[in-house]
This record gives sequence, structure tokens and C-alpha cells, in this order.
Amino acid sequence: MREQVTMADVARVAGVSTATVSYVLSGKRPVAPATRAAVEAAIADLGFAVNTAARSLRTGRSSLVALIVPDIANPFFAQLAATLQEELRGLGMHVVVCNTRADREEERALLAEAVQQRFAGVVITPFRLLPKDLDTLSTAGIPTVVSADVPFGPVDLVTPDARAATRQALEGVTAARRRRIAMIAGPRDATGGDPRLELLRSLAPQFGTSLPGALVVRGEHTREAGAAGFAELMSRRYPPDAVFCANDVIAVGALGKAHELGIDVPGDVALVGHDDASFASLVRPRLTTIRYPAEDVGRAAAELLRERFEGRRVPKTVRVRAEFVARASV
Repeated sequence: MREQVTMADVARVAGVSTATVSYVLSGKRPVAPATRAAVEAAIADLGFAVNTAARSLRTGRSSLVALIVPDIANPFFAQLAATLQEELRGLGMHVVVCNTRADREEERALLAEAVQQRFAGVVITPFRLLPKDLDTLSTAGIPTVVSADVPFGPVDLVTPDARAATRQALEGVTAARRRRIAMIAGPRDATGGDPRLELLRSLAPQFGTSLPGALVVRGEHTREAGAAGFAELMSRRYPPDAVFCANDVIAVGALGKAHELGIDVPGDVALVGHDDASFASLVRPRLTTIRYPAEDVGRAAAELLRERFEGRRVPKTVRVRAEFVARASV
């Protein structure tokens, strides 16, 4: 039987240290192109593969990282999953995507499963969880990264820096002489409230407008909720002339309802989404939105996990810059 090829074998053939081989595999430190090429050639020649089974026996953990999201059908989360998988591949980790349908009990059940299966790490976008719900992961010693708009207890956090982008969106809307601003927001019981609504409300007075409660409707982060919310807003005695949406999925639902009602976008009402999902530039009119780059979120989450695997103990927050993307719906 052929002996198992080790990292030391790769290092010997490539003429480098085992630490350098590790850096090439994990990507955690830069390696000179010529050195990387030598290591990759040795890996190919020897047929080396990371022995995840041995590592699992040694550490008591699997090689799996759970990505827990509220809606895998949303392209934002699909791109997040793809990026996270790509970033963790060099560590010999694999991503398992778990869809909660924004249901609290499903979120809690998946946390329990991650503990039971001894997952190597968890990246989660909580929708109805409470910070204390993550205590079970902390107790089990499972590194956890939360992707959310607000802090979520003493854990690593990836969060948007959307203030400048939201200000630009308001500037664009008000420059088009829109003053009666509304929002289709998320549900009241969502984790951390609705910080996108609060940010918009806090900035609106700087542009000579406001966001009164009468022009805020709430619902799930779905196309159906977007359509229903838009219809409700347009039925007001004094309907808005600009509608912001908590995400692009909601915005597309609102856009479809506008077509159905014979309301012109942007002629009668401007429409602004959030996230810049892949379909935002494909619908007609093309959707003006606030881009929150899923790729950057995925890379940040992977880096935070890598640091935890290497022994970092103090919680860390990474802010990902959002960008205003002006298209045809304003």
C-alpha cells in the first residue's frame, strides 16, 4: 500500500519549509510567486491532499463550516456561500449551507446541529435569533461569525458601513425632486430591529424630507411582501413619490406591482433597493440600489474564522463599505 503523502514530503520536494507549504494551502500569508509555483508543482507530482479525517480525529472537530442564512434563494446569500467556500478551501474546510426560511425555531435547531456534529465553525446571518442563542456555540468552543447590520453580543461581526451610501441615495432621490419618501421595511420582530430604516430616517432631514410612520410598511424579506407593501403605500390618500426597500428582493416585488397597477417607475415613483443582488441590473427599469458586496462579506467572514482557528480570542468587528449604485429606477 502506498504511504500517505505528508506536508513534510511536499516541503522536501519543493525545497521549502513545512510552514511555507501551510501558507500556500491556507493563503494566510503571502508567498512569492516562484515559491508558490514550486509548492503547487510538488503537490501535483506527489498527489498530496489535506487529510481532513486525521485532523478531525486530532481536534475532535469536523472539517465543515456551517453557513446559516434566512433565504438561500436570495442571490446575495448564494454569492456569500460561493465566496466563503472558495476562501476556506485552502484550509481544507467545506461549507454546508443551511436555509432557515427566517424561522426562529429552524435557526435554533441548526445551531444545535452544529454543536452536535462538532462543526469547525459557523457563519450566520440571524433573522429572529437573540444574542443569547449563540451561547451554545460559545460553550462548545465553536468559532462563530455573525453577518448582521447590528452588534450581536461578544462574537466576531461582519457589518455594513452604509451611512455614506444611504446619504448618496437620498441625495439622488431628492435631486429628482422627490420629497415624500416611504419605505418597505422588514418585520418588527427581526433581529436588531430594522437598522436600514433607522439610518434612512436619521439622514432624511439633512435633505429637507422625513420618513413618517404612516409611510413605513413592514413585511418579510420576500417579493410577495414587496408587492403587498407597495400596493399599500400607493393606496394612501397622499402616496409617496419615492420608495426605499430593505433589500432588492422586496424591491423587485414592488416593481412588479407597479407594472400591474400602471404606475410608472421612475416617472410616478422612484424605487431604491438594497444589496445589489445579481438581478438588480437585469430588471426593467434597472434597479437603483445600495450595494453591499457579498464577496467582501464572505472574504471577511473567512478571515475572521481563520484568525480564530489560529488562536485569536478577542471578538473583532469588520465593517464592509456599501456603495450607492445609480441606475434607472430613480
